[in-house]
Amino acid sequence: MPWKEVSTMSLRQECVLLADVEVSNMSPWCHRFGISRKTGYKWLSRYRKSGSPGLEDQPRRPHDSPSRTEEAIESEVLKVRGHHPSWGGRKIRARLVTLGHPQVPSASTITQILRRQGCLDPVASAKHTPWQRFEHEAPNRLWQMDFKGHFPIETGQRCPPLTILDDHSRFSPCLKACADEQGDTVQDAMTAVFRRDGLPDRMTMDHGAPWGSDQDHPYTPLTVWLIHLGIKVGHSRPYHPQTQGKDERFHRTLKLELLTRHSFRDLHHCQTAFDRWRDIYNLERPHEALSMATPASRYRPSHRAFPERLPPIEYSPGDIVRKVQGQGDLSYRGKVILLSKAFHGYQVALRPTLNEGRFDVYFCQQKIREIDLNETIR
Repeated sequence: MPWKEVSTMSLRQECVLLADVEVSNMSPWCHRFGISRKTGYKWLSRYRKSGSPGLEDQPRRPHDSPSRTEEAIESEVLKVRGHHPSWGGRKIRARLVTLGHPQVPSASTITQILRRQGCLDPVASAKHTPWQRFEHEAPNRLWQMDFKGHFPIETGQRCPPLTILDDHSRFSPCLKACADEQGDTVQDAMTAVFRRDGLPDRMTMDHGAPWGSDQDHPYTPLTVWLIHLGIKVGHSRPYHPQTQGKDERFHRTLKLELLTRHSFRDLHHCQTAFDRWRDIYNLERPHEALSMATPASRYRPSHRAFPERLPPIEYSPGDIVRKVQGQGDLSYRGKVILLSKAFHGYQVALRPTLNEGRFDVYFCQQKIREIDLNETIR
């Protein structure tokens, strides 16, 4: 019978000692110990060369293993993962290529390295599934804006981060540590962004302060200011967060890669960390929806410069122009038309439609309401 597991070394030693005396007649000894002549000669040769230690099992790993990732590359993979603990195989591979490493393994090999090193949570990995989204064809065609849910800081305050994301490139023009969610706070932050990156064509935002209280009251001083700048303003559909899907995904990434890993002393400390992470997100972090390119590689500043003074409001000669009164209303043909207090003091234009008695109401370039003079209007 072949070697017995409980006494492999002793059986090997007994076999070679006996065979060494009578090596010319190896067959009986191999038969007695249940091994082949080839195995018998192998162990005898090792014994003569190294003594008893030569009878121990040798490593089965080949001297040269082309399929095994070199230790230096594996070290680089773990180094990138250490800097970015939420990145997977595809992002790490893209980053290594960008850094100029000459031999970069495939994304699947990097994933195997992470799994072998215990860096991947199987439950969390199973949740990641591909998601197809519509995107605008060029930068600055649409920006998404929202507040990330606030979090506590050591001063006792709560910080609601203001975030803006370009729909086409996923570039983040703004990640601001705010003390509150007031319109003036947002306007100050956006003014700095507009001065640096220019104006987008459109912006979408959620319902609620300071964007608009609900679907029936979507205008606030902040959104009126944006429209006056020539930016078309839209709101997400109620109970449909996917309308702001890219910015919502940005919030998840911000939370995973930064907010859950750090505590913050004050707002200044928050902003310092935000600026550092925003640079990584825009300039270094490969984005799967961009074929592993970085957002900055697909973004360009807008050619529409921010005007330091609001431009005059002009309407076409055929428009019926009325000034909005203190309660957000105006009068026309004996009818009181209620718009929004946010338009108080501004002029709006009524444009007749093809239907008798029906008008579209415009503020600057944006249609803000439809009215029918045949009905009671408020």
